[in-house]
Amino acid sequence: MRILFANKFFWPSGGSERVMFQERRCVLDAGGEVADFSMRDPRNLPSPTADHFVSHVDYNATGGPLRSLRTALSFIHNTEAMRKARDLAEAFRPDIVHLHNIYHQLTPSIIRPFKRAGSKVVLTLHDYKLACPAYLMLDKNGRICDICAGNRFHRAAATRCQGSLARSLLLSAEAIWHAWRGSYDLVDAFLAPSRYIGNAVAGRIGPERLKIIPNGVDTGYFAPTWEDRGYALYLGRLSREKGLDTLLDAQAGMTDPPPLAVAGGGPLAERVAASPGVDALGVLEGDALRRALAGAAFVAVPSRWRENCPMSVLEAMAMGKPVVASRLGGLPELVEHGVTGLLFEPGDTEGLARCMARLSGDATLRRTMGEAARQRAENKFSLARHCRELLNIYHGLLAA
Repeated sequence: MRILFANKFFWPSGGSERVMFQERRCVLDAGGEVADFSMRDPRNLPSPTADHFVSHVDYNATGGPLRSLRTALSFIHNTEAMRKARDLAEAFRPDIVHLHNIYHQLTPSIIRPFKRAGSKVVLTLHDYKLACPAYLMLDKNGRICDICAGNRFHRAAATRCQGSLARSLLLSAEAIWHAWRGSYDLVDAFLAPSRYIGNAVAGRIGPERLKIIPNGVDTGYFAPTWEDRGYALYLGRLSREKGLDTLLDAQAGMTDPPPLAVAGGGPLAERVAASPGVDALGVLEGDALRRALAGAAFVAVPSRWRENCPMSVLEAMAMGKPVVASRLGGLPELVEHGVTGLLFEPGDTEGLARCMARLSGDATLRRTMGEAARQRAENKFSLARHCRELLNIYHGLLAA
């Protein structure tokens, strides 16, 4: 079986990349062959097909995506990526092309040349891009937004959901273009890591092409120590949509707050560094991440956006840590309230503080919930189970 993985970053930039690299390893361990399609970047890991990667482009650089018409058009439809996708498909002849985070730098335009080469195409839904041009389903004030539901993608521009009219217009144009071109009509199967995101996009893609397959965690590598050093831990982007401001406010308002360790990078980094009782750990990977988890009393996931199936929650569960999470998106599918952790209403600072106080003051409760979380990770979210389900999907598509 020959699988080609496509993702705009070929380094562990975030959760979607970590999932992709796990799945790539699954295919190799099962005796399959792999090829990679991505963007050139000095941070990339080695790949035998790196010569086929597209030119590097940073749409967040000074001037933004509209600094030239040519750059703006490539944001929607990347002709270089299409050409290189066609060449790689001819050279590798993949049975299946598995798309992850391809938007903007690679664009959904690459789907067509892969299909013309005779490959089956699978796309993992890491975010809400098919339902929301800006992918987060938040308005310009950071509130939950469904205004583009029903393929009304022009509304992103009309409401200036990105703050900037130019950027909002470009995102609307991108979504409208690919809907008109039928880019996603060529995808054979969409993989939804949560039932929630599957329901959010089912109206556009149809239930017959939708497969629910939660992300997996390596329960051997992320193994519990059953000890903690009493601190709360936050893992993720330091930004408002992740609810970090809610967490910092809750911490500041508690009479006897637990120490808080924050790992990640982003626009709220300065506030984190200036907050009393907060230890800014920076971006953590590998063994450093595992050590931070091992010492945590619990992990806080206070998101304001509809999380899908975050790896931070799965890794915390595998390490035997209770999770305090907002009752939003796919999080309630992972965290059983009162069993493996606690849920609170998104943005509710006082509710989050109560959950934190309850766990920080009761080591026995933490151990009980942590053991239940570990058991749930083993039974439902192990990487071995994810790999079996993924390979079954691949084989099913090829048999069909």
